[in-house]
This record gives sequence, C-alpha cells and structure tokens, in this order.
Amino acid sequence: MSLAAPAVARDIVLGLPIDCDLDEVCYIQQFVDHDPSANARDFACGMLTYDGHKGTDFALPDRAMVDLGVNVVAAAPGTVRGVRDEMPDILQGQAGAPDTTNRECGNGVVISHGNGWETQYCHMKRGSITVRTGDRVAMGAVLGQVGMSGQSEFPHLHLSLRQNGDVVDPFDPDGTITCGEIDETLWTRPVSAPPGGMISIGFSSGVPDYDLIKAGDAAALSLAPNDDLVLWGYAFGGLTGDVMVTTITPPDGTTIETRSDPLDRPKAQYFRAGGRRAPDGGWPAGAYTGSVTILRNGAAYDVMRATISVQ
Repeated sequence: MSLAAPAVARDIVLGLPIDCDLDEVCYIQQFVDHDPSANARDFACGMLTYDGHKGTDFALPDRAMVDLGVNVVAAAPGTVRGVRDEMPDILQGQAGAPDTTNRECGNGVVISHGNGWETQYCHMKRGSITVRTGDRVAMGAVLGQVGMSGQSEFPHLHLSLRQNGDVVDPFDPDGTITCGEIDETLWTRPVSAPPGGMISIGFSSGVPDYDLIKAGDAAALSLAPNDDLVLWGYAFGGLTGDVMVTTITPPDGTTIETRSDPLDRPKAQYFRAGGRRAPDGGWPAGAYTGSVTILRNGAAYDVMRATISVQ
C-alpha cells in the first residue's frame, strides 16, 4: 500500500458517504492503516485498523439495519466509473458465504472526481445500487444502501479514497501521523471518530448469544417478574485493560452492579453482561433503568443507558 504524498491531498473535499448519525447510531469501526510494516496503526496512532486496510469503515450497529435500509451517498461530485451488484449479502464465516477472491469489495460503486481522484464504496446491499457506469452524480446523491457483501464480517460501508492509485486517508491527507487530535482533514464538516465506544445495550432474561446481539435481536421489549434480569453491552475498539460495568436500578432505587474482567488484549468488537437471577416471588413490577459504562485507565470513557418494564 502506498499513501499519497502531501502535495496531492488538497484538490477534493468529502461529505459523509453514509446517511446515518455517527454520534447516536452508526460509528467508524476501522481507519486507513498508516504502518508500512506487518503491524498496523491508524492516523491517531491507535489500533482501529488492521494491516493493509485501505479505507474507512462506516459500521451499522446490527444486521437488522441492513433490512431497514441505510443509504450510501456520493462523498463528492463525479462520474460513475464502475458498478457491481450481484453478490449476496452473506457475512464471511456464515453458511453460504461466497468466494470473494478478486471481489473482496463485494457490491459497490467507483466514482471518478477528476485530477486522478476516485472514491470506492464497498459491501453494498445486492439490488440496492441506483446508478450505472457513466452517470454523473452530485455530492450526496444516493448510490444504494449499506450491505454485507464481499469480504465483510459485519454490516458496513467501506470507503476508499485514492489519487492516481495511491491511498489517501481523509482524516490525515498529508500522511503525517500526529498521535493526537485530528488536524486538517478532507471532510466538509467535523466527523465523529472516537477510538472505540459503546455500540448498543439491552435487557434480556439471560445472557444472550453473541450472534443475536450482532443481528439486533437480543434486546427484550419487556420482562416478566420471574425472568432473570440481565443487562448487556456491545462495544467496539476495546483496549487492553478496558473494563465494562453494567448497572441496573430497580424501582426501589437500589443498584445491581457487575464489573467485567479487564480486557486481556485489544478487541475490534466485544460484549459483556451482568445481572441477577429472579428472587423468590419475582421482581417488583415497574420501570428498571440500566447503564453500561466503559472504564479506560480507571475513568469513565463511554456510557449508554436503557430502560425496560417488568410486568
């Protein structure tokens, strides 16, 4: 992989390529890899990348959102140079996943923006692509929807930016690693890009299967008095030593707190759960609140809250 030199990264600006709130719903799972060795590091010297990763991954919180439909939009005006729209939306590792040799991008679109610039949009939903080769598109024009096609292990849009074939990181266009705050970027407005955090939380009557969490089917709508009371949290970008704390507050104001063991290694995604078995006579009816907090270096790093009714 070759990162473009500083002089080339000033001829284009980008809008968000996904119609989803990055502060409340979607998130960036991975960035461009800036380490030329077999190791990997992102633009901020973090670990939200992997060796040779050539783009930015805008992730959905669960697979259910693929069915609901999240639009992929053109990050800049240009001309559609290529389209693929025939690969199934089956994540790698699942039954029936296709061979993605030379088709790792899955369904996608390539747009030329002039002066050697092009963007590529990967892992789109089969049958959703609305443009054809040769079409002129404006910034923000709908190209299709986020899917799970190609070499994908979670539902997301992979956006690659290149000039004359060289990879450019929109978060660090001159390729100078600062290991601190985001400096100059190619985005038209600030883009939320925390190095990890909560994805979703929910209550359930037992510790749910991880696949149900990733599918978006793990959270109960309500619980019965004799159900066990479990609160789970799903997170990304975990670092060694991170601790997840689940806190449940019943109607009487007491608290049920569970602390996970510290992570023994970085994790791209993970979940933890805590709670209690139903007491004799069952849980009192009413509203139960829950919070899941990530502790990083002993301090609260991110928190998400939920409520459920026991009836």
